[in-house]
Amino acid sequence: MISGFSQSSDTIIYKNAPERTLKLKIYYPENWKKTDSRKSIVFFFGGGWHSRNFDQFDLHAKYLAKRGMVSFVADYRVTIDDKNLTPENCVMDAKSAIRYIRSHARDFGINPDSIAASGGSAGGHLAAATACISKYNDPSDDLAISCVPNALILFNPVINNGPDGYGYDRVKEYYKSFSPTDNIYEGMPPTLIMVGTKDKYVSRKTVLDFQDRMIKHNNQCDIYYYSNQPHGFFNKGKIKDPQYFHRTFSAMISFLEGLNYIKPRENFIAE
Repeated sequence: MISGFSQSSDTIIYKNAPERTLKLKIYYPENWKKTDSRKSIVFFFGGGWHSRNFDQFDLHAKYLAKRGMVSFVADYRVTIDDKNLTPENCVMDAKSAIRYIRSHARDFGINPDSIAASGGSAGGHLAAATACISKYNDPSDDLAISCVPNALILFNPVINNGPDGYGYDRVKEYYKSFSPTDNIYEGMPPTLIMVGTKDKYVSRKTVLDFQDRMIKHNNQCDIYYYSNQPHGFFNKGKIKDPQYFHRTFSAMISFLEGLNYIKPRENFIAE
């Protein structure tokens, strides 16, 4: 149960971008110590690479901290910050966030080889992009530090940026190097995708194509479909039927339990 969360939290700057400073919200488990080697997860909010909802995954992050993980919520630049920013800048920031987390693993008491990445919509794209897109690295980053997460949890993610996917009109000149579907390789992190069958931005066809390519490259890719649900159906408080917040939350928990990121627990309730 999430209500009554009492673990410690912190907010730090992970990057000084020209437009503004970028922050990480950090939620620590109870009895956390700096000398720990915890599993961790970083969340990226959605918004079409344009708008910001820094609090979107706070409930998810808080709950996973309650279950023993160190949880991060990452800010990144979007086009409302500056009209000259592009989706490429969003990918750069996501990569910088994971590199920062991994390079400071000892400070955060985490295992640098057990970092999951998650996000919704365009934030799902960013999480996937950190795993498989080789371009769009910030020149100030230390590229010797990997930005590839060790697991992916994607809520109605933008994983195809080609003519049949989302955002093609904005990235068509470079979509082949930007679209996760077009950059799958063997050895990618195990992946969970959750999507509604009536999502007008992320089609079932593109999700199945992504899964097919993952399987052909011997990668794990699990998909949960939610009947008659639109884009953003998993967000608490934004969709009339709250069951889908709970159902996707439970799927996330089961996936992490299967990877031994958290220990199984009965009677899960997300409030």
